[in-house]
Order: sequence, then C-alpha cells, then structure tokens
Amino acid sequence: VQLQASGGGSVETGGSLRLSCAASGFTLNSGSTAWFRQAPGKEREAVISSRPYGGVTYYEESVKGRFTISRDNAKNTVYLQMNSLKPEDTAVYYCAASRRGLVGSLRYTATSYDYWGQGTLVTVSS
Repeated sequence: VQLQASGGGSVETGGSLRLSCAASGFTLNSGSTAWFRQAPGKEREAVISSRPYGGVTYYEESVKGRFTISRDNAKNTVYLQMNSLKPEDTAVYYCAASRRGLVGSLRYTATSYDYWGQGTLVTVSS
C-alpha cells in the first residue's frame, strides 16, 4: 500500500493550492481519509477528515470555509483544496487513510489511520 502526496509549494497570503494523494494497493473508499499537518515545532494535527465514499466529517476550526476535501474514485485519489491561505497554514501536509469508517474522536486521531503519505510542504508567505 502506498499513498503518494503531491501539490505542495510556496504561495503568498490569500493564495490557493490543491494537494493530491494518490493511493495504490488500497481502495480509498474502504474507509475514512484525512489530511493532517505538522508545523515546525508543533505536533501533528488533523485538518480535515472524510467518511468512506466522501463527505466531510471533521474540520479543524481554523480551516472551516477555506479548505475542502474531495475524491476522484476513478483515480483512487483524494484532494485537499486550500483557499485563502494564511502564514499559519505553513506546514508539512500528510494524507492518511483508514481501512474503516471512523467516528467520533477517531476521525482526528493520527493513530486511527493505517496508511500515510510521505508529506508535502506548504509555505505561505505574508
């Protein structure tokens, strides 16, 4: 099983980026998927989580209205669309997938996820 994350880069405040996470050896619709991020000197935190077959179940408060998660089932890929980016969004972003649908606090708990992408760096300058 492999998750390949891509799409990170450097943008100015207010800009947009779309991250991609392509899965192989595993069908993303089997369970929940999520994006986490880790800023320098901080713990990894969940940003957004999606239930099996789509639909957001969890947003980190600071990204509500700015970030969305979507899937392309034919490509077995999940996306994170990030708009109105802020310097505090600067972090390494990781995609994660679970073999089952997650509920409650499991949705934003890193240890709930079975597979992880390698991380892609997003830098937002002021």
